[in-house]
Amino acid sequence: MIKYIALYRPAADPEAFEEAYFSSHLPLIDKVPGLVRQEIARVQRVFVPGMLGETQPYLVAELYFESKDAMKTAFASPEWQAAGANLTEIGGMELVSMFSAEVVE
Repeated sequence: MIKYIALYRPAADPEAFEEAYFSSHLPLIDKVPGLVRQEIARVQRVFVPGMLGETQPYLVAELYFESKDAMKTAFASPEWQAAGANLTEIGGMELVSMFSAEVVE
């Protein structure tokens, strides 16, 4: 299994960003082919500050796929493209760092 992780810093208006994120972005992500599950978490506390410089994490989105190939197929889909366009529209691309990680246990 592999997961795609999006780590967001706080928006200037967190409530407005969350409203747009949960009402418009996540429904598009739900339609991405090959997505096994997703988890969205609000960061409550940073235990060891400094790794991210002065940036504080705010939201963590984890999208799980069965394999690298399934994730590649998802990334090439119109559904993924629509979700990316939406994230740009709601200002999320300015707030996010994205990476993938292989689930090892």
